Formats: sequence, structure tokens, C-alpha cells
Amino acid sequence: MRKNLYLILVVITGVLLTCIFLFSKEPETKIPPFKNRQGTIALSGEWLNSKKAMEGLLAAIEQDPKDYKSMLALSQAYIQEGRETGDHGYYDKAALELLDKVIKNQPGNFDALCCKATVLLSQHHFAEGLDVAQKALPLNPNSAFVYGILCDANLELGNYDNAVKMADKMVSIRPDIRSYSRVSYLREIYGDTQGAISVMKLAVSAGYPGLEQTEWTRCILAHLYENKGSLDSAEFQYKMALSERPDYAFAIAGLGRIAKAKGNYKEAVAYYEKAKGLIIEYSFSDELTDLYRLNKENAKANENAKQVIDMLGPNANVEGETGHGHYADKELAYAYLKMNDVDNALKHALVEYERRPNNIDVVETLAWVYYKKGAFAEANKLINTALKTNSKNPVLLCRAGLIKIKAGEADKGKALIKSGVEANPFIEYELKQEVNPYLS
Repeated sequence: MRKNLYLILVVITGVLLTCIFLFSKEPETKIPPFKNRQGTIALSGEWLNSKKAMEGLLAAIEQDPKDYKSMLALSQAYIQEGRETGDHGYYDKAALELLDKVIKNQPGNFDALCCKATVLLSQHHFAEGLDVAQKALPLNPNSAFVYGILCDANLELGNYDNAVKMADKMVSIRPDIRSYSRVSYLREIYGDTQGAISVMKLAVSAGYPGLEQTEWTRCILAHLYENKGSLDSAEFQYKMALSERPDYAFAIAGLGRIAKAKGNYKEAVAYYEKAKGLIIEYSFSDELTDLYRLNKENAKANENAKQVIDMLGPNANVEGETGHGHYADKELAYAYLKMNDVDNALKHALVEYERRPNNIDVVETLAWVYYKKGAFAEANKLINTALKTNSKNPVLLCRAGLIKIKAGEADKGKALIKSGVEANPFIEYELKQEVNPYLS
């Protein structure tokens, strides 16, 4: 009897020790897998190479859970995969999980900090991204990479003077596709459209034809041509992008915008529906809302507008320690305006303004929502801030003109509208209809 009790005690002790060991052991972090692509973007040789590389990195990490070099490389692959598939919701979260693990064990890992800052900017967590990039800067103050991130973060927060300084530093260290692109964007913001085009041409020339980054840059060049009404030049660049990178969704959407500007709405719808079927990108659906209305397909337009809100809604105004949510309040404000829901538009515009009160695009958004609400005095105060960099964006100029007229500054308003339409006679249809009475 005494022997049996002894055996029972031994067994219980063993079980307790096992439980203590299991509960005290740090749980292993499951490495997020990549997702197989769907559709035509799964057919390229580039995808096969990327898939093979990611499989190899996952195998290496499985074999050695402390292989932080492979974790960093996998996070970089996921960042790029997010760009190419549009599935930022999944890949940004996956990349952050990997990067947080690397940084926890290697807090001085410069590349990991820069990659984390990049993901945070992708999620529109601009203040947090700036903070991480500033921590990385002393670790390698001669890296063009970190100055590019600092430029982007400052620009999005509306710290334009700092953004210019960071871009100048970046291009002095490494004049390439990334630094030229940033210089071009800043020139555009400061109203030098032709200068922006010249530098963006340098950016395209510095890239390798066919790579996603190069063709994205070529599409930005095309859009600069669009904004000055040079539709033929823009169309040429979009077609060039498609010849170098077939089925590139942003180039297809660009051709859709050209067709829309020319009044070929049915053709534009076809382009955008094709682009929408290739990757996840809310802006394609957003453009389709306008196109369906222009094409007299109102039921489709309303249904599509609701889909846009559903796409953006779950990711908007997401707080939390992980930072895995995307902020999309500016985009939601415009989406609600298309549903004539001004109250919800204002709610989201104010949330975005609270985060970035100095960014001219954010200020323009809030001013435009106030204009649609009939609060012209509030809109007028804000639009002055939106004009502070002397941007020649034709949409901004036309909206500013309408606001000025309603606020009692008719002469200033008409001058702004005239400048906007002269800059680009092919501005979007609804805005053109609204400004037409003031052009005579």
C-alpha cells in the first residue's frame, strides 16, 4: 500500500514538473507563410523565382528558429509581395511579425529597423514610422535608404522643409530611381510640374525595365503628364509599362483614366474592371464608382461605392500595440462623399486631420468635405493651408476656387479655377461641370 502511494506521488510530481516546464517555456512564434498568387500574376517567371526564394527562407527558419538573417530576408520578400499583389493587409502584418522578432533579439539591426519603418509608412502610421527611422539613423548615417524613409515620413506628416532636406541628403549619397522619385514628388508639391517630370524621367531611366519598381515609377511619370493635360504622352508611358511588364494593373488603370478623360466611358470601365481583377487595390473600385455613374449604370455605381467602404472600413482608425491595422480615413472620407453621406465623410476627415494637420492633401480633404456640407467659412480657412506649397494640382486649384467663391472671394476663386482648367482641361467630369459656370 505504502509502495503504491509512493508511485502515485512520483507520477503526480512528474506531471506537475512537466506542466511547469511547458507553461514556463516561451511559446514558439509561428512564422506566417506566403500566399499563392491567383490569376495571371501567378504565371510569370518572376513569381516562380520569388516563390522558390520564400520557400527556401521558410525552410531555413524552420530548421533554425534563431536564423534572424533569413527572417529579415523573408520580411523584405513579403514587403515586395504586398506591393505586387496589393495584399498589404496580409503581407504588412506578416512582415511586421517577422521584423519585431528580429528587432527584439537584435535591437541594433539597422536594416530591420528601416524595413519596419517602411511597413509602418505603408500602413499610414506615419508618426510611428518616423520615430523608428530616427532610431535607425545613428546606426548608419551614410545610408540613402534611411533618408528616403525620413523623407517620406516627413512629407506625409506635412513637414515639407524637413522632407526636402532628407531628399537632398538621399540624392547626394545615391542618385538612383528611389532618390530621383522623391525629388520629383517634392517638386510637384511645390508647383514645379515640368521640373517634376524631368526628374521622374531620370528615375525611370535609372531603373531596370520590367521590374515592378521601375514600371510603378513610369506610371507616376505618366500621371504627371495627365495632370498637365498631355494625354498622348501619358498614354505612351502606360503602354510602355505594359510592354515591359504585361498585365501591370496600375498601367491598365492608367489607360482607363485616359479613356475616361476622352469620354470613352465603356472602354474605361473595361480597363478598370480588368485591373481590379488582377490585384487588391481599393482605388480601382473607387474609380469604377464614378465610371459606372458616367456610363449610366447607377445601380452598379451604388453597389460598388458600398464595396469600397467595406474594403476600407475594417482597416480605418485601427489602434493597438501591434500597429497591424491600416489607417484609411482620408480615403473613407471621399468614399462616403460618393454616397452623399457627408456626416460620415466629415467624421473620417476629422480623424485624419487630427493625425496630420499639416499635410496639404489631408487639409484639402477636410476643406472639401466642409464645402460639401455647406460650411464655407471653415472650408476657406483650411484651403489656404492646402495651397501653402504653391501646388499646381488642377483638382486642388479648382476645389479651392469653388470654396473661395462660396466664401465671398469671387475674384480669387475664379482665378484659381481658370489656373486649374488651363493646367489640365481634362479634369474629372463632375468637377468640370461644377466649375464651368465660373469660366466665362
